[in-house]
Amino acid sequence: MEKSSAKPAPRSKARSFEMTGGHPALDLVNTLDWRFRESGPEELLENYDDLVRFTEQTGLMTASDARKLLRSVPETPAAKVLVAVRELREATAEALYTVVDHRIPSPSSVKRLADCFAAARRQEELQWNGEKLEWVLNKNIAVLELPLWLLSLSTAALMTSEQIHLLRECGNPQCRWLFVDTSKNHTRRWCDMKICGNRMKARRFKAHLRAEAAK
Repeated sequence: MEKSSAKPAPRSKARSFEMTGGHPALDLVNTLDWRFRESGPEELLENYDDLVRFTEQTGLMTASDARKLLRSVPETPAAKVLVAVRELREATAEALYTVVDHRIPSPSSVKRLADCFAAARRQEELQWNGEKLEWVLNKNIAVLELPLWLLSLSTAALMTSEQIHLLRECGNPQCRWLFVDTSKNHTRRWCDMKICGNRMKARRFKAHLRAEAAK
């Protein structure tokens, strides 16, 4: 996994996001890369194109719907949707990091999430699926807010599910990407072993060599 740079992705080339969280809501939080790094984080959702591509890569949106949205994107409304998604992401991050730190989410973060979830649920329709009634979001409507609604509903599903008890963070203190730990003994430590796992092991090995040399 190579963490993305801060350079804008041209429209002709879709950015590839790392989906290591095991849930779209966690992958969304992880789009603010290196969130806890002293030199500052890196924004991976730099424009509306990135947002659409990300939503498609989570599996929440079809490639066909993504193409429809990207054919003609009014700049100002699209920018507002991007801001709204970032606000959803940061409210989600604030709440979830309190969970992994064994604290209680603040009322303000819960209220912000409730507002996001309620706005998305107002877009759902009650439909018969052949066996029962269910609330369904029409994913085939090519409106700019579709990524926001899809990500809001997915986040609401995670927040109210038993999966929240399997929430973990990467052991790299500068990374701390979130993920659902579905490993056999729930002992997963890294967002991706090939990057943060090996990086931290190498750091500990170098520290050990320096300590040995100083003796």
